[in-house]
Formats: sequence, C-alpha cells, structure tokens
Amino acid sequence: MATPVREANVKNAVGRHYGISDLAGKIATSLRAAGKDLNRLATTDLAAIDEFHIRGRKATIELASKMEIGPGSHVLDIGSGLGGPARTLAEEHGCRVTGIDLSAEFCDAAQQMSRWVGLSDKVAFVPGDATELPYEAGTFDGAMTMHVAMNIAAKDALYAGACRVLKPGCIFAVYDILQGEGGDVMYPVPWARDPSISHLITRVEMRTLLEGAGFRIEAEEDSTEAGEAWFRQAASRMAAASAPPVGLRQFLGSDAAQMTLNQVRNLTERRIRTVTYICRS
Repeated sequence: MATPVREANVKNAVGRHYGISDLAGKIATSLRAAGKDLNRLATTDLAAIDEFHIRGRKATIELASKMEIGPGSHVLDIGSGLGGPARTLAEEHGCRVTGIDLSAEFCDAAQQMSRWVGLSDKVAFVPGDATELPYEAGTFDGAMTMHVAMNIAAKDALYAGACRVLKPGCIFAVYDILQGEGGDVMYPVPWARDPSISHLITRVEMRTLLEGAGFRIEAEEDSTEAGEAWFRQAASRMAAASAPPVGLRQFLGSDAAQMTLNQVRNLTERRIRTVTYICRS
C-alpha cells in the first residue's frame, strides 16, 4: 500500500507535469494569432485545445449521449482539465457541470475560457483531488471522467468516490486509456514523461475496480481502431494546413511532438487501448 508521503509526492509530480504558468494568457495569444476574436468564440473554436483526448470533441459527444442527462441535471467532471468536455455537456444538454482537477492553473484557465464562450453560468471548476471528492453523498445526477485515471494510482478511491457522490441509479461514464497487450508504453506521452506518474491497468482490472466500487457496468466499448483513424485524419489536416493549428501541444514543451508520435505508436502497436465504460450507481 502506498504511504501518504509517497502519494503526495506522486500528486506533486503530476502537478508539475501539467504545470503551465499563465495558461489562459498563452491560449488567448495563440487564438489571436490564429485570427480568432475572443469576444466571438464558439466552443468548437477551442476544441483542439480543451478536448485534449483521443478522438476529441466527437468522443465527448458520444459519451454524453449515454449519460441520461438534461437541463435539470448537475454533472461532475472528474479531472476536468481545461473544461472542454464540461462545456460541451452544458452546451449540448443544457445541464450544469462542476469540474474538479488537481491543477489550479487548469481550473483558472477553464473558467476564463468558459467566459469567452458565454458558458460561465453553466460550468464551474474547482481545484481538488479526484481520490478525495469534497462532495456529499448523492450530490450529482451524473459523472464522467475522460483520460484521467492514467495518472492515478489509487483508482479504487477514485471510483468509490464517484459512486458515493452520485444519486442512486445515475450514470458514471468513463473514457480512458488502458494497458494494451502489445507491451510496455513508450514514453514520453501526453500524460507522463516517464513511468513514474503513469498507472495503466488492463480491461480485466478495470472491470474489477468499477464493480468493486459499487457500479453495475452496462456497456463496455473499445474504440482503439477509431482512435487510430482519428490520428490519421488529424495528421492529414496538419499536413494540408498553411499554419500550425492551435492546440494544447503547443504548450507542453519541447517534447510535445515526440509525445504525439509515441501516442500514435502505442495505440497502433496496442501498447495502449481506449475503452469506454457506462456504469450505473
């Protein structure tokens, strides 16, 4: 069992990996350079930045369609990042979304970006630990997490907490990267520069953890092949573009290009898989 000191050190390392100072300012500068008016932005203008997961906004819309949510729903986004999925849910389904993320810088940027697109009344973002959710039991009408648990060792606490804060019978939607059968992950990747903050599990382990947390798994879908196709299409668009598209990769440092290359190779060689789980509390 990991000690509290070790867990704190790992969380600090994860925070450093995603730590980008003045993130909202840098994104604003990048958008303006791409010819965008911050007073006339749509959520789709931000998708390359804030839907930073394999298959992007399309994957978010697919996940949300299975969550049984609507205008009266309050949804929790665990590991909300820059808030893209939360804003997509709010815009597409009219629901209210609270996002929680380990990075205060990401939460600040997410709130600012929500103001740009006129959704700050529908979404809120708070810094916090996904394994220690600061909410009462039965608070939310739905919950989701997308490409988050790769950085979390204490997945039992993550999923138990998600089950606790949901109202009975509500949906927890998970879209994550899992360990594939093709061998060890090649680093760096977008979620880790080395194995020290990477905690992948297999599909069998995932089912065991979700069911152990109290969920009933209603659907399990592997989208690995669709992820490969998405990367191929993205590469074609980038090759045809006259200027580099705006994207979070621009802010990940000098190894961002290698991260993307490794991500594609890991997916192609089945070192990783992308899998969705629809669970009921």
